[in-house]
Amino acid sequence: MKKFTRTIVAASLLAGLSFSAFADFKAGFVNTDRVFREANAAKTAQTRLEQEFSKREKELIALRDNLKRGSDAFERDAPTMSESQRVTKQRDLVEQDREFQRKSREFQEDLGNRKNEELAKVLDQANKIVQQVAEAEQYDVILQEAVYVNPKHDITDKVIKALNAAK
Repeated sequence: MKKFTRTIVAASLLAGLSFSAFADFKAGFVNTDRVFREANAAKTAQTRLEQEFSKREKELIALRDNLKRGSDAFERDAPTMSESQRVTKQRDLVEQDREFQRKSREFQEDLGNRKNEELAKVLDQANKIVQQVAEAEQYDVILQEAVYVNPKHDITDKVIKALNAAK
């Protein structure tokens, strides 16, 4: 019994010491999705991507529309075509579809790669700002992913304002 009491007292003492160590602990949270949506650097990157890829996107839309028109015309005219004409037209449509699918895949891959590059630049800038805010306001830890965060710990607005001011 005496040993049990000593263990309880020791555990209580350790709990009290560790609690006092965490009493000065300061944590913050940054919502990176909001940074990517609201920061001027992210908006500028999005505009740059739209300008860079708009021409190719229009070309893809034109290819898709042309393929659709050709397919509709084939369905409408197929009953009156000869067998050789039907086979030739089908081959042409299949080839056009393959070309469209290939260009569409390339477009999506290129767009994804460039988007990742641009977002990485914004994230790098944001991380530098987060580090500056953490050092200036003496945060012990800043989290970017969490299941729940009390709004009083959210420093996203500070980061966005500082990121916008940095440009």
